[in-house]
Amino acid sequence: MGDDSEWMKLPIDQKCEHKLWKARLNGYEEALKLFQKIDDEKSPEWSKYLGLIKKFVTDSNAVAQLKGLEAALAYVENAHVAGKTTGEVASGVVNKVFNQPKARAKELGLDICLMYIEIEKGEAVQEELLKGLENKNPKIIVACIETLRKALSEFGSKIISLKPIIKVLPKLFESREKAVRDEAKLLAVEIYRWIRDALRPPLQNINSVQLKELEEEWVKVSSAAPKQTRFLRSQQELKAKFEQQQAVGGDADGGGDDEEDAVPQVDAYELLEAVEILSKLPKDFYEKIEAKKWQERKEALEAVELLVKNPKLESGDYADLVKVLKKVVGKDTNVMLVALAAKCLAGLATGLRKKFGQYAGHVVPTILEKFKEKKPQVVQALQEAIDAIFLTTTLQNISEDILAVMDNKNPTIKQQTSLFIARSFRHCTPSTLPKSLLKPFCAALLKHINDSAPEVRDAAFEALGTALKVAGEKAVNPFLADVDKLKLDRIKECAEKVELACGKKTGGAAEKKEGKPVTGKTPALSGNDKETKDAATKPGPLKKAPAVKSGGPPKKGKPAAAAGMGGAGAKGKKGPETKEIFESELSIEVCEEKAAAVLPASCIQQLDSGNWKERLACMEEFQKAVELMERSEMPCQALVRMLAKKPGWKETNFQVMQMKLHIVALIAQKGNFSKTSAQVVLDGLVDKVGDVKCGSNAKEAMTAIAEACQLPWTAEQVVAIAFSQKNPKNQSETLNWLSNAIKEFGFSGLNVKAFISNVKTALAATNPAVRTSAITLLGVMYLYVGPPLRMFFEDEKTALLSQIDAEFEKMQGQTAPAPTRGISRHNTGGVDDGEEEEQEDVGNDVVDLLPRSDIGDKITAELVSKIGDKNWKIRKEGLDEVTSIINDAKFIQPNIGELPAALKSRLNDSNKILVQQTLSILQQLATAMGPNIKQHVKNLDITVLGDSKNNVRAAALATVNAWAEQTGMKDWLEGEDLSEELKKENPFLRQELLGWLAEKLPTLRSVPSDLLLCVPHLYSCLEDRNGDVRKKAQDALPFFMMHLGFEKMAKATGKLKPTSKDQVLAMLEKAKANMPAKPAPPAKACSRAAGGAAPAKFQASSALAEDSGSNTMESKPDPKKAKAGGTSSKAKGVQGKKVLSKPNLKEDDDKSGPIFIIVPNGKEQRMKDEKGLKILKWNFTTPRDEYIEQLKTQMSSCVAKWLQDEMFHADFQHHNKALAVMIEHLESEKDGVISCLDLILKWLTLRFFDTNTSVLMKTLEYLKLLFSLLSQEEYHLTENEASSFIPYLVLKVGEPKDVIRKDVRAILNRMCFIYPASKMFTFIMEGTKSKNSKQRAECLEELGCLVESYGMNVCQPTPGKALKEMATHIGDRDNTVRNAALNTIVTVYNVHGDQVFKLIGNLSEKDMSMLEERIKRSAKRPSAAPVRQAEEKPQRTQNINTNASMVRKGPAEDVSSKLNQNRNMGSHSETTHTVPREFQLDLDEIENDNGSVRCEMPALVQHKLDDIFEPVLIPEPKIRAVSPHFDDMHSNTASTINFVISQVASGDINTSIQALAQIDEVVRQEDKAEAMSGHIDQFLIATLMQLRLIYNTHMADEKLDKDEIVKLYSCIIGSMISLFQIESLAREASTGVLKDLMHGLITLMLDSRIEDLEDSEQVIRSVNLLVVKVLEKSDQTNILSALLVLLQDSLLATASSPKFSELVMKCLWRMVRLLPETINSINLDRILLDIHIFMKVFPKEKLKQCKSEFPIRTLKTLLHTLCKLKGPKILDHLTMIDNKNESELEAHLCRAVKHSMDQTGSKADKDTEKGASRTEEKASKAKVNDILAEIFKKIGSKENTKEGLAELYEYKKKYSDADIEPFLKNSSQFFQSYVERGLRLIETEREGKGRIATSTGVSSQMEGTCVPASAHTVSSSVGNTNGEEVGPSVYLERLKILRQRCGLDNAKQEDRPPLTSLLSKPTVPTVASSTDMLHSKLSQLRESREQYQHLDLDSNQTHSSGIGTTLASPSSAAANIDDLKKRLERIKSSRK
Repeated sequence: MGDDSEWMKLPIDQKCEHKLWKARLNGYEEALKLFQKIDDEKSPEWSKYLGLIKKFVTDSNAVAQLKGLEAALAYVENAHVAGKTTGEVASGVVNKVFNQPKARAKELGLDICLMYIEIEKGEAVQEELLKGLENKNPKIIVACIETLRKALSEFGSKIISLKPIIKVLPKLFESREKAVRDEAKLLAVEIYRWIRDALRPPLQNINSVQLKELEEEWVKVSSAAPKQTRFLRSQQELKAKFEQQQAVGGDADGGGDDEEDAVPQVDAYELLEAVEILSKLPKDFYEKIEAKKWQERKEALEAVELLVKNPKLESGDYADLVKVLKKVVGKDTNVMLVALAAKCLAGLATGLRKKFGQYAGHVVPTILEKFKEKKPQVVQALQEAIDAIFLTTTLQNISEDILAVMDNKNPTIKQQTSLFIARSFRHCTPSTLPKSLLKPFCAALLKHINDSAPEVRDAAFEALGTALKVAGEKAVNPFLADVDKLKLDRIKECAEKVELACGKKTGGAAEKKEGKPVTGKTPALSGNDKETKDAATKPGPLKKAPAVKSGGPPKKGKPAAAAGMGGAGAKGKKGPETKEIFESELSIEVCEEKAAAVLPASCIQQLDSGNWKERLACMEEFQKAVELMERSEMPCQALVRMLAKKPGWKETNFQVMQMKLHIVALIAQKGNFSKTSAQVVLDGLVDKVGDVKCGSNAKEAMTAIAEACQLPWTAEQVVAIAFSQKNPKNQSETLNWLSNAIKEFGFSGLNVKAFISNVKTALAATNPAVRTSAITLLGVMYLYVGPPLRMFFEDEKTALLSQIDAEFEKMQGQTAPAPTRGISRHNTGGVDDGEEEEQEDVGNDVVDLLPRSDIGDKITAELVSKIGDKNWKIRKEGLDEVTSIINDAKFIQPNIGELPAALKSRLNDSNKILVQQTLSILQQLATAMGPNIKQHVKNLDITVLGDSKNNVRAAALATVNAWAEQTGMKDWLEGEDLSEELKKENPFLRQELLGWLAEKLPTLRSVPSDLLLCVPHLYSCLEDRNGDVRKKAQDALPFFMMHLGFEKMAKATGKLKPTSKDQVLAMLEKAKANMPAKPAPPAKACSRAAGGAAPAKFQASSALAEDSGSNTMESKPDPKKAKAGGTSSKAKGVQGKKVLSKPNLKEDDDKSGPIFIIVPNGKEQRMKDEKGLKILKWNFTTPRDEYIEQLKTQMSSCVAKWLQDEMFHADFQHHNKALAVMIEHLESEKDGVISCLDLILKWLTLRFFDTNTSVLMKTLEYLKLLFSLLSQEEYHLTENEASSFIPYLVLKVGEPKDVIRKDVRAILNRMCFIYPASKMFTFIMEGTKSKNSKQRAECLEELGCLVESYGMNVCQPTPGKALKEMATHIGDRDNTVRNAALNTIVTVYNVHGDQVFKLIGNLSEKDMSMLEERIKRSAKRPSAAPVRQAEEKPQRTQNINTNASMVRKGPAEDVSSKLNQNRNMGSHSETTHTVPREFQLDLDEIENDNGSVRCEMPALVQHKLDDIFEPVLIPEPKIRAVSPHFDDMHSNTASTINFVISQVASGDINTSIQALAQIDEVVRQEDKAEAMSGHIDQFLIATLMQLRLIYNTHMADEKLDKDEIVKLYSCIIGSMISLFQIESLAREASTGVLKDLMHGLITLMLDSRIEDLEDSEQVIRSVNLLVVKVLEKSDQTNILSALLVLLQDSLLATASSPKFSELVMKCLWRMVRLLPETINSINLDRILLDIHIFMKVFPKEKLKQCKSEFPIRTLKTLLHTLCKLKGPKILDHLTMIDNKNESELEAHLCRAVKHSMDQTGSKADKDTEKGASRTEEKASKAKVNDILAEIFKKIGSKENTKEGLAELYEYKKKYSDADIEPFLKNSSQFFQSYVERGLRLIETEREGKGRIATSTGVSSQMEGTCVPASAHTVSSSVGNTNGEEVGPSVYLERLKILRQRCGLDNAKQEDRPPLTSLLSKPTVPTVASSTDMLHSKLSQLRESREQYQHLDLDSNQTHSSGIGTTLASPSSAAANIDDLKKRLERIKSSRK
């Protein structure tokens, strides 16, 4: 039991993993208890067990496993994280539990699987179970099937997807194991319960016996719909509902309807596998089908028939097959073959479903024509074929073809077509059978019900009955207005018999709706003028129209008719006719009788009196009587006939006539006025409309009639009457009345065509008034119809056309007024979709009316074959012909024969020009054919959108858009075509398609469900390799979601890989936040809201819209949507945004304050927070929510609340508004903008990630203004602002739209004014690494522009590196990128000349040849780059003249703070760390620039240095008074010094002298001198520049006074001597700068032109002094290194004079002399590396060839001195040399060491040490091998490897010469590097700050070295270069310089030193300048200084030759550590 006690103490999770099964069992038991106890499903406790649950289930011990399963079940049920374990646990259950003999284990396994399904992990579980079905163990298979069955029975087919299960079912039935077959049978029965007969086709091929058994079982299955009994966690409401029903106990009929939805209807087709048949067609099929013998043709068809029996076919190109089958159906003489071909077509249509739709249009006309066959089997086959084809397309698409056949003379065709229409209607629903379709069909069918052939009549009745049943009486009745009672009854009778395809439900619903018309009458009457009441009773309007139409008394028709009118248009206009038709014309007698009953007798008698007064009195009585009459009693026809009775309309007295016309209006308004009555009066009215006195009354009467009888009918009558007369006045006034009436009544239902012919007549009239009225009428019509209206008048004369255009122009942008008449009795609630569609579609209707010509006969077979010819020229001819045919025809009918197919094949033409031509033809076709182009949609192959050529893609997109404009989007989104295209992995196709969808989807209100098929491909696009595709996919995501909903989209991620799934889900979440609302239907919103049935948000918004009145208009509604009239547009506007109700008025008032609030130090604080990582650094690929939230929080304190709401609103229009406000306030709130600049820029970066172009454009507009303002304000971007903004701006350079790219480039240019171009360079360089090729190209171009504008110095980190990087793009795969790279490098070449090739380095041959070719082409001689410093640093252009008193700030603060306004916010290091632009001067450029630099130089800051120029007799210390500029030295020194140094290099001599004087002043004062620290290299480079400038420019300038030059020389040299007096500063000079300095000084000594100057020897002497100072005071390593490099360069340079090298060597000798004192402060490793490189370049032989023997002697002397001083230890300092064999250095040193030892005779003690160690080694040689073998054994073993390495390290340390090579040689490369790496690590650990060496060689940075003991004793040597020591002369020299500087004469002229160098005139040595190196060094100066401070100052030497960059290289690892320690000790003791 001892064991027990041990494991008992362990925690539960460890017990569960214990070796002992008992321990595990106990662990599982405790875990189970624990799991049941934890209440919180998100408790951290759960996570501990995540990895263990699989072990619970797969435990090897059966007893423990049972407990484990119980615990696992509890875990899955309760833990929030359980879902993560699904895959592994389910797999464990399947493989390790289902094969257990214990039933309980299986049971638990099954429960666990079901529990996973319950926690939403159904897909993963199902996947594992299906994998289990492939297991070899039948037990497992049986258990898996059982689990699947159980899951299906409990969760239902919505959650368990059946398709994959059904796929494996047949295989399970074939199993050898009976148990498996039985279980499969049970599963099949369960599946049948859910999907019924859809299961039959997939199982049709199983064993017949099994099938029979199944059939028997299926019969027993209860017919009640199955219900889900177990629910997912997300379905808790459903669960509650279900439990409630169970509690009630009934089968819950109440919930029946809801429950029915729970079972999705499964389509058997979906469960089938598609079969590919095209490849299986017989090889000779196409020959056989054309064969002469019918038997051969029959064989061919039978082969096809066999193939198409497959129930589901793979999609492909079936065009050819369909074409031949169609030919057989249409042309074959053998009827048997016709039937066979029809069967094949039916099979194809059934197998392909929607994919067959594209061929439907070709086949339908042929089949319909073929119905002339009488044979029943042929007719039946054709019927089957056309029915199958109908299901693949829509009625709309084939309606043209059907209607065309309806007029055929053959009765059989007519009969069969009508029957086909009837069958088709059955598949429709009210929405797929809109009025626009019903209208033409009903018209055609109505002709057929009067046909002579009874079968045709019967078929037509059946079709009309079906239409009535499907669309409902309300929709169909208007079209049956003229049908007599008998026929109407027959139609209704047919309607009742119809069984609809979509099941009883639809029929039932229709019946319910139609079944209660009677109740509608009451509201119809009472609600006449009470809109409110009607609006409230929603059912009223629905039933009103049917109520009347069912034949009630005619009186009640009117309100209903009017009700239908306003919105209903065409539909409503037939309303009254239904009744009025029965008001037959009454004879005059009857009329008199009826009139006498209602009018006073006197009135009737006086009607035709001869006296006008009596007639007038009679009219007055008549009017009174009419006014008092009730509507129901008024005999309208009788009354108007009385009025028309003689004298009728010929009345001569205008007063009587006016009364008469007024009465007509009254009767029309008050009575039930029929069209029969209207016809009585209209003639007379039109006759009087032009009358001056009676015209207005006539118009009033006409308007009243229009209101009673509908405007469309009235208008048609009126216009016809007017134009049948000759009176122009009447014609023009009629047209004017009509213009007005259209505005009042709206445009619905007007017969445009009839008007247009009359308008054309009017336009041709001679009377100008008629023409003007006609044009005005056209203008009004244009408001409703839009641009298509102009098409009717294309052929009018130009003068007239221009008038029409002018009228249309006036109307442009106006919206049609809402109808005010014709809706008085119309109730708001009744607008249904149909009506509103009609209102919208007026424009389209007009297009339908255009006269279209049929070009079918011109599309000949010959033309089609031309288009398909092999020769491209002939193909082009064919296309040209098509273009001209379409151009001539203008508008065409949809019959274009074989043209679509021919054009489709041209879209893949290899000749891109033809592709483009085809695209433009297709575009023309769309415009010419109008909406009828629909049927050809499937022929437009959108794959062409994926063409690699930009222009082809653009043309394709334009074509697709043109088509979509005509057809609407629905046809494009239906079917699988779109998803098939997206599936293709063509990046161009994908990005164009997604871009197109992103543009179109937001405008649609609904989309076909097929859009869901695109989603998987959309997801794969989100992870496409191509960045553009990914971007477009992300853009389209929210719009897909807008239509499909988040749930569907999220569900679709189920099939993705886990990693992809997470990414996609994250994107979905993001898109969910940006998801736009669906566009609301235009007029519905308002009307429904009033009706009470609208959703709450509508009601609220419309109510508020009325409340808040004008205030609502804040949310400007879109003018396009405002058509629906005032209120609705307001409601619409409000809907998207929170409603601005009254309290919000306060907010509006607040908007007056500033938008940006200045928070003192806010920006600095934010930067500190970001630096201190208190907040997120602004760095992301796409902005996550936390970034947006953070920005929001930061902004809340400094941005006005209302503006912030706009800025962070979800809707882009608000962003636009925010930007508009920011633009408005930009000028007025400069300071505010600057104080919040970092936040503003961050917010703008977020806008870059928006998909909306308008926001992007607005953002860029704002940025342009912002940066212009900042550069005026001379603001300087901080690093923080730049880094969080520029990278995102650079992203936008890659935008596809040109405008945007241009804007971004403009902004980048402006940024250079407020941020150094050199820093911009690095950001843009990063941009070239993008995946987006456009971005790469644009960035490269921008880099070129930068180099062109600012010279080579912008290139970061060095020109070489930058150019190499750019050059890599020459080989880019994208052409534009290649070109951009080449152009950029050519630009650099133009600036920098041939040196470019050197900088670029090695290029591949191909790239190099491209570059050279391009440079040749550019043929531009290298010209110096303009130094655009003025632009680079705008603040320097500030012109502060000497007398400008700096009022705004203290003098000291001014410049420096301006310069450095922001930099010193960051830590001080930032200032010096990055190379300020001032010092990035191009030396060569200044040399070549002959004085032109001067004008470029910035205006100076004048310091108060006037004292300098006063004549001072005695050099008193007055000069030392520091100028006030430096009083403030430490507050802001860095930038000031930068500035002054920049002026040292000025082209203007005075400027330079002043600057030098200031520097000198600083250096002289000990307390101030350290301010120069960190600026030494800058200063030396600037002075060097000045020296070069004098050498190249000033000395050559005749005009310049030479005194000036001497003065400048003395200032330069004087200030440098002052500098080099201060050792701490002198040591900061780096090697590269020292090299250039020595080069400059020696060149100056050798300059023969100096002889011509006065005081020339003084200049030379002071140079001499300076050189000595430099040699003594500089860092000894740096200066030695510099001299060696200089010597090497001067010997290499052919142009260099021998004198130059000689002087360099003299300097070296001087250094050799100083070596004994300085040896300890020198980094010997580096010096030896330099000597090594020198000897590599100049081997002994080469040196011996030199004319002079100096070089070789110098070198030997140096090496011998070193050996003498260091002895054998010198050999330890070769660590930095990689390959010692490359030079003779080592050999030479060995010889020298030996030699010096021999000379010394007695060995030094250090040698004895070494000797001792050697003897020791020999003694132990024998043991060595054993020891090493032991150590290596340890290293090789796993456990002791570290110990072994440590021992090896110790061993190597002890025996430094021990050779471990033999042990390593036999081991693998990996082991060797492992050992080396291990040793290196140990060394760095132990040594800590030991010697760190880098292998950077020559370019290693400035060393931190320490001052030797004798630092402050001034032993300087002056005079000639041989260096005699002169003490006081130093001071004399200085005095002289000072006198000279103050303009005093030097009294005493001293002799000139004997300087041999002056004898020869040297040419300028072309030493490669080390400026490149310097650029990178300058940036590190600061660092090196810090390093220097950190080093241990005690140790008088350091070996840090890199600034702590990399770890020691392997070679240095083996350095002799003991030696080092001893040496350090010695140095310390010597110092004491």
